[in-house]
Amino acid sequence: MIREDLRNIAIVAHVDHGKTTLVDEMLKQSGVFRQNQAVGERIMDSNDLERERGITILAKNTAVRYKGVKINIVDTPGHADFGGEVERVLKMVNGVLLLVDAFEGPMPQTRFVLQKALELRHRIIVVVNKMDRADARLDQIADEVLELLLDLDAAEEQLESPVIYCSGRDGTATLDYTQTGKDLAPLFDKILEYIEPPKGEENGELQMLVSSVDYNDYIGRIATGRIERGKIYPNTEAMISDYHGNINPYRAKIVSLYEFDGLAKTAVDFAEVGDIVSVSGIEKINIGNTICSMNNVEPVPFVKISEPTVEMTFSVNDSPFAGRDGKFVTSRQLRERLFKEILKDVSLRVEETNSADTFKVMGRGEMHLSILIETMRREGYEFQVSTPRVLFKDIDGIKNEPVDELVIDVPEESVGVIMEKMGQRKGELVHMQPQGNRMRLEFLIPSRGLFGYRSEFLTDTRGEGVMNTLFHGYTPYKGEIPRRQSGSLIAFETGESVTYGLYNAQERGSLFIGPGVPVYEGMVVGSNPKAGDIAVNVCKKKHVTNMRASGSDEALRLIPFRQMSLEEALEFIAEDELLEVTPKNTRIRKRILDKAQRLKLASKKD
Repeated sequence: MIREDLRNIAIVAHVDHGKTTLVDEMLKQSGVFRQNQAVGERIMDSNDLERERGITILAKNTAVRYKGVKINIVDTPGHADFGGEVERVLKMVNGVLLLVDAFEGPMPQTRFVLQKALELRHRIIVVVNKMDRADARLDQIADEVLELLLDLDAAEEQLESPVIYCSGRDGTATLDYTQTGKDLAPLFDKILEYIEPPKGEENGELQMLVSSVDYNDYIGRIATGRIERGKIYPNTEAMISDYHGNINPYRAKIVSLYEFDGLAKTAVDFAEVGDIVSVSGIEKINIGNTICSMNNVEPVPFVKISEPTVEMTFSVNDSPFAGRDGKFVTSRQLRERLFKEILKDVSLRVEETNSADTFKVMGRGEMHLSILIETMRREGYEFQVSTPRVLFKDIDGIKNEPVDELVIDVPEESVGVIMEKMGQRKGELVHMQPQGNRMRLEFLIPSRGLFGYRSEFLTDTRGEGVMNTLFHGYTPYKGEIPRRQSGSLIAFETGESVTYGLYNAQERGSLFIGPGVPVYEGMVVGSNPKAGDIAVNVCKKKHVTNMRASGSDEALRLIPFRQMSLEEALEFIAEDELLEVTPKNTRIRKRILDKAQRLKLASKKD
């Protein structure tokens, strides 16, 4: 059976190239919304964190209709840390829209997602987006994409992929970049013409691969995937199996069946080959499982998800301020939440340790883990995390470490300082290319060399630099890389910070807090520009004497303190420090709060 009335596509691209904006216009122009309906921007980014940060974190499904054909669209993340989301959803589709920025051209993540699509033999439509940019290089981008396809050993028909020029913001598309389009009709037409319709045995035994799992407190797990063979009905029994043999096939009941229609899920009576549907009622279902008929248990091969490269330890908050803000503070609640997350996120791993209240969490990168931390914090969890560490591998008896491809786009005058910093961090220059008055530099650098570098990079380039990373592979260990040159300013006693104490402390370095903030002994309140830690008394008050009143001196002027974001705090913390995370606060602290014990331990190490 060939489903001419259906197309399944994924939109993939590097971060910030305009995927979600283009999907907005596709939804609007296909008549999903009423004429008088108020529609916001980036409709598909429904998660609060996604809207705040302007990035897509989770892959999402939607569907539009055009000329009687239903087009299922999967909007995917562009950030390298969420590559696992892209890898799994590519099994659901038959073709890919590869979005490329009209100025930047193919970037590291473009290469990664394109390679995955080529391995699955998907047809590619190249969409050059933001063609209305003043600095667009429309005559060169198609050649750069062709070079990339050749570099990735694309099949012959993939080398002849059509190119469409779009402005996602204006909702226009054209096949000829010298002319401006009127609407997205050329793009829709090309999808119908070039992307293959799904094929399969209409009357065969049911086979449906689960590519994503969501969770709802009322109906439990909701599994989404594409039907590879046969038909599926609600209120029927099926067998659940796994291609990698992680589970023994077991019987389960499909309670409800939904398909995507615009932004909504609609309950349906049945679905057939090629349809992307969601089912509920199967309690233990996971990503990569196959829903089979009772008569023929035959799992579908599932893509091997890339391994995590970074780990952190999550533990119960044991600071003096523990339990003040959080709703979920026990080790049991923390364990349940972390193990619930791995059901939805295929590239995350969680391991228990010797300690009952500490867990190892492994992911694709700092951002991958920081999004998890921020999500848990907003849900009311209170815990503390360690500094990120890379996962080493032993290959043929040699210690290997993960290496990233780093692409840096900076003004020419910043090249010198970038080269110097890359040298310190064991970065190796691979390629250098001028672009107008800017320079694009490509490095291979150990993943641990990038820890704590982003904020430093923005300072070095005066906020004008752009950096992107992508996992490259494992290479032999490159030796020690200094993590942090500066020390910490540590609170001397428990109390509340006051202006007088902060005024005296600010001479030692830059502060992270202002007056009126509760602090405890061992809490990090600032950064010391020199190596080594200094204890400062930010709670010190100016006492009244018989000679003067407490406010008789001139007003004390405080230098504005540095408000640390979650990512900046994760970059800053040293090996002997932890980040305390609560729904209302993030605090950096020493592992050992007592100063005398810290000094005793330091003297033993020396």
